[in-house]
Amino acid sequence: MRVLKTVQSYYPFQDRGGPVFKVRALARNLAHRGHRISVLTADLGLRTRSWDNLHIEACQWGWRAEEDGVEAIYLPTFGSYRAVTFNPGLAKFCGASLQQYDLVHFYGLYDLFGPAVSYFCRRSGVPYVIEPMGMYRPIDRSFRLKRFWHESLGKSYVRHAAQFVATSEMERQDLLDDGLPAEKIVLRYNGVDAPSPANQERGSFRSKWAIPSGEPLITFLSRLIPRKGADILIEAFAKVCPQRGTLVIAGPEGEAGYTTYLKKCAEENRVANRVIFTGPIYDSEKASMFADSDLFVLASRYENFANVVAEAVACDIPVVVSNMCGIHSLIEGRAGLVVPVDRDSLAAALDELIVDKALYARFKAGCRGVADELTWGTLSGQMENYYSDVLSHHHRLQ
Repeated sequence: MRVLKTVQSYYPFQDRGGPVFKVRALARNLAHRGHRISVLTADLGLRTRSWDNLHIEACQWGWRAEEDGVEAIYLPTFGSYRAVTFNPGLAKFCGASLQQYDLVHFYGLYDLFGPAVSYFCRRSGVPYVIEPMGMYRPIDRSFRLKRFWHESLGKSYVRHAAQFVATSEMERQDLLDDGLPAEKIVLRYNGVDAPSPANQERGSFRSKWAIPSGEPLITFLSRLIPRKGADILIEAFAKVCPQRGTLVIAGPEGEAGYTTYLKKCAEENRVANRVIFTGPIYDSEKASMFADSDLFVLASRYENFANVVAEAVACDIPVVVSNMCGIHSLIEGRAGLVVPVDRDSLAAALDELIVDKALYARFKAGCRGVADELTWGTLSGQMENYYSDVLSHHHRLQ
């Protein structure tokens, strides 16, 4: 199959969050299965620095890179508003190249990429798939703008999609509740290719941050925005570990001033000297953190799936997640505890896993089974079958 994937942000712009890693992993695995995969995305600053292990060359559309059989095309960006970019070259690319592809897979909503490319899909008779990535239900901010997008740019885009990919049962229900046809919705979890802690040098992360080797290390990794629940975690940590233990809050600041707010929260709860803010961490540094972690926690107020929880589980780390994380149905009773989004419930779960060694060991042993269900090799095969269904249906209609 010849598949074009379109996404607002793509590798190497890892600071843009989980979707960058997900689209890249799925694209590479589909390419390994023999499919021709291209990614159309925005240039978010390729020329501002050199990029290790990524050779970038000029092309007629802007910039091009090839990695593990996946072609990435970066369109010049002539302006932006928050996460939305303006890429005038998009129409020229579609007019000249779109008919080369069997189908298009869109990732995310509330940008100009999806509506613009889908217009050319409809003109050219190319079917397309939409993966909302948890965005269909408006959250965080700009609710009026998001409603306007649905009523204007998004109306034809959504109505003519051949398929919607939900990445959790929770997201599938959101799509059904909004009236999308059940027969068009398929379920495919997000995958994980995190390294096993057995391949990492233990102790290096604790040594770097002067964390005592005998004390519990609880970790959090995500964008620092209110929805992610780091504030609740700090309060719960202070209640359960008033004297010993370390909490690591890792990730880029996603809302101006929020890191300062979290540091103040740690001070007010008298644990500032045992809460470490690392900033964004990637690749080997992230693997090093996971290798030394005892527990991973994400008490998000809403999370479509929670890729980073899957990464922690793949590193054999028991987890505590909120019942508002889409991955909770895979975690509960197997690799950790699932709790409501409140301080006392979270504190009770932390205390239980720190004190009950037998329960901790059972969850640690259960991590492998969960991780095995989330390998990108397995999930790319599932996605391949979904693409085949779309093309079969499309050909029957012609």
